[in-house]
Amino acid sequence: MSEYPSSAEINIIGVIRSSFTDLNNCPKQGDEGGVEAWVEVLPQYAAGLESLQAGQNLTLLSWLHEADRHVLAVHPRGDVNRPKRGVFNTRSPARPNPIGLHEVTLLETEGARLRVAPLEVLDGTPVIDIKTSYDQRKPVAGAEAAGIPPRQAAIIRQACHTAWQRTLLSGFNGNISLRINGDTCLVTATGSTKGDLQPEDLALVDIATGKHIAGGKASSETAMHLAIYRQQPEAQAVVHTHPPKLLALGVRVAPADMLRIPIYESDLIRERMTCIPAHAPGTQELADAAGAAAAQHEAIHMEKHGLVCWAATPREALALSEEIEHIAGMHLDSLC
Repeated sequence: MSEYPSSAEINIIGVIRSSFTDLNNCPKQGDEGGVEAWVEVLPQYAAGLESLQAGQNLTLLSWLHEADRHVLAVHPRGDVNRPKRGVFNTRSPARPNPIGLHEVTLLETEGARLRVAPLEVLDGTPVIDIKTSYDQRKPVAGAEAAGIPPRQAAIIRQACHTAWQRTLLSGFNGNISLRINGDTCLVTATGSTKGDLQPEDLALVDIATGKHIAGGKASSETAMHLAIYRQQPEAQAVVHTHPPKLLALGVRVAPADMLRIPIYESDLIRERMTCIPAHAPGTQELADAAGAAAAQHEAIHMEKHGLVCWAATPREALALSEEIEHIAGMHLDSLC
């Protein structure tokens, strides 16, 4: 039997410059609060960056230099209430060879420096390789999908399907968007079925001007999403749903009494949510009212219409929507 080498040499090709300076503040994954960061490539490897262009999706391979290399079993995501697994059945940084895989979008090139997002690693983390993302090899269905970033498109498709499964969306109603960088957002297209979103059912839009950049025709509620992004810089995702229990509750009680029941969760949610008066769907009046409300609140109940939540990720915005719908159900039950 042939013998395998016990070690291999790895060349560090660069370093990550990030706003994360405390390991405890780093998100678990890039789509859970990752930030823009710079990858500084060493001069001797700069030639390898030739032909890279802004807008490409990349896979960064980093060396997680502060990870424990003597661990073979961990609690998934550090949750001690979950049974331990072998590290090769997790994405834990603690492992014999602590290689990090990060799916990012290239936002800008500046000589041998790359500005990318979203990235979740510590400032000073070494980089060992850069590859074009595997998903760029996959065929894109429909000419309408040209120019749509595939990784973010997959995030929105998954969020829409999850919202549909939880009955927060049905048929053609509702819409979800994701801020791609400081300038653009990806939003569901008008007339798209959210439970079965297709590649052509997304549109890329300029946040400042509302100009269509790529993809299908943007949702009629896009103005509301843009207003929220403009008024709330912390918003990275906006989820507009039509929760049936919340809407039914709005028929039964006045806006000031929404979710006002004697449980702790109700008080906590009410601090995060506000109500705005009824405006016709798709109007600038609705967009302006929602944008102004988003400056102070993460959840906005739109009378006679639905709910819009913003967060760092679609998953977090959906979780807040689901909590509100759950409490609305309890409130309805208490009225019987």
